[in-house]
Amino acid sequence: MSTLPPLPEFLAEIRRWIEVNIDTLAPFYRAAPETYEDRIAVGSRFLRVLYDAGWMRYGWPEAIGGFGGDARYRTAFYDTLWDTGYPPPEQHMTLEVIGSPLLHYNAPLAAELMPKYLSGEASLSQGFSEPEAGSDLAALRCRAVRDGDGPDADFVVNGQKIWTSNGYLSEQCILLVRTGTTESRHRGLSMLMVDMDTPGITRRPIAYANHHNELAEVFYDDVRVPSNRLLGEVNDGWGVAMYLLQFERGLYPWLRASRMLYRLELLREQLRERGLTDAWRAQELGHAFLAISALRARAARTVRRLSVGETIGPDSSGDKIMLANGEQLMLETARRVLGGQLQLEDSASARDWRSEWQFTRSASIYGGSAEVQRSIVADRVLRLPKD
Repeated sequence: MSTLPPLPEFLAEIRRWIEVNIDTLAPFYRAAPETYEDRIAVGSRFLRVLYDAGWMRYGWPEAIGGFGGDARYRTAFYDTLWDTGYPPPEQHMTLEVIGSPLLHYNAPLAAELMPKYLSGEASLSQGFSEPEAGSDLAALRCRAVRDGDGPDADFVVNGQKIWTSNGYLSEQCILLVRTGTTESRHRGLSMLMVDMDTPGITRRPIAYANHHNELAEVFYDDVRVPSNRLLGEVNDGWGVAMYLLQFERGLYPWLRASRMLYRLELLREQLRERGLTDAWRAQELGHAFLAISALRARAARTVRRLSVGETIGPDSSGDKIMLANGEQLMLETARRVLGGQLQLEDSASARDWRSEWQFTRSASIYGGSAEVQRSIVADRVLRLPKD
C-alpha cells in the first residue's frame, strides 16, 4: 500500500470495513472464550481474518510486510475493535510488548517471524522470571554457553523459567539468559529467541486463580539455540530487556485500558437490563470511569512518545502503577455493583466476570510489582532522598 491514510480516515475505513463484513466477523462479536486455550485459538482465527484484510499490517514497517506508520495506527485499530464489540485477538498483547524490540535488535529475524505473529500462524511468549529471580532479574541463573569459540557457534541453554506468559502454547519464547558470571549481574545477560519445539524443552502449565493456563513453568536441558537467534549483542541482554519493558509498562497499559472501557460498557448494559440503575451504582461506575480515563491520559502520552522513537525509561513505571490501580478498581466495582451475580451465579456472564476479577488481582504483581514500581518512581523520577 503506497499511501498511508491520515488517522481520522484510517479509523473511518476500519468502521466501514466492519459494517460491510459483519457476517464474516460474527463469530468474534463480544467473544468471551472460557479457557485460555480457546482464547488463543479464537485469536488465531481472528488474526488471520484481520491480516488477510490488511489491518494487522498498519503501524509496522514495510521490511516485514507492513504498510508503515507507527504505534498510533495499531492502538487506534485495537481501540476501534473494542469500541465496535470485537475484542482484539489475545495475542496482540504479547505481540505489542515483544514486536518492537525484535525489530530493533534483530531485523532479519523480525522479517522471518513477524508475519507469522501478525497472521496468527504463531505466537510469542516471554521468559524472564525464575524461581529465585522475579523482580530482581539481575540475579537470574538460566545459563547459555557457546558450543565453540566463533561468533556463529550455537548457544546451549540450561535452567528453569517460571511465570512465562503464554509459555504453554507459544511457538517461540524471548528468553533472558546468563552468559556472563553470576557476579556480573545485569552486565552478564543476553537475550535469545528460542523455538519452543526444540529438543530439551519441557513445559508445564500454571493456572491462574481463574483456572486459565496463561502461564507456564519451562525447563531447558541442553537446548541448542542458533547464534542468529541472539537479540542485540552477547552480554547486552539487560539493555534489550529495558527497551522491551518500556512497551510492557507503557504501551501495554493503553491496551488494557481499552479493554477496561469495553468491560465498563458491558457492566453498564447488564445493570440497566436488571433494573439496577440507582444513584449509588451510577456513582461507582463514575469512579471506575475516572480511574480508567486517568490511565488513558497517561498512556496516550506514552504512546505518542514511543511513536516518535523516544526512550521512556523509568517514567513507564508510573503507567504500570496506574494500570494496576485502574484495573483493580474497575473489577472491584463490578464485584460490588453486581453483588451475588459475580460471586454465586453459574451463568457464562458471571463466570466471565469472576475470571476477569481474579486476573486483575495479579495486576499489581505481573510485569514488576507495585512496590518495585513505586521505588523506581521515587528514586529515578522524583529523585526523593534515600532516608
